[in-house]
Amino acid sequence: MVKVVPTHSENFDSAFPREPLIQPQLFIRHHIQLRATLQHAEAWFCARDIGRLMGLEINARQVLKLDEDQRQMMHLSGHEGVDKALMLSESGVYSMLIYHYSPENRHLRQWLTHQVVPLLRQDAKSVADPHLRLLACAGETVRLLHWRNEPWIRMRDMPYLLTEEGRSYG
Repeated sequence: MVKVVPTHSENFDSAFPREPLIQPQLFIRHHIQLRATLQHAEAWFCARDIGRLMGLEINARQVLKLDEDQRQMMHLSGHEGVDKALMLSESGVYSMLIYHYSPENRHLRQWLTHQVVPLLRQDAKSVADPHLRLLACAGETVRLLHWRNEPWIRMRDMPYLLTEEGRSYG
């Protein structure tokens, strides 16, 4: 096997995406695969796969009716290598099911809601992602980041917490 090293930075950038590479989970319904992932506690689904399950082609033009926070491009890793895929958020998928209503889509929605999304969230609980919490201190609210079972606080909030007011309530 020969390793080819690009000589131009443009080729290097195109060969290796700057966005994180995501390993989606695969789900199968009626012999059709659905690639899905959980990003920042939100379920995302491959638009092409959702379209196949709905019996139509979902492309970038069709999802323009969705809000920007309901669609995005992600780099998915798979058996064929890296695939840049249009992804829909959970609410985006439900919106597409409404925009392209078909009685058969009721079963697809139920499958997504009761099987796929819970499995995505269940698997995510095994990996403790950082999450925000609020701490009430001396009549103020301070944001804490919990990561690896430890609370983290922003440096700019530290002077407030180290004052007499903060210590008396902390």
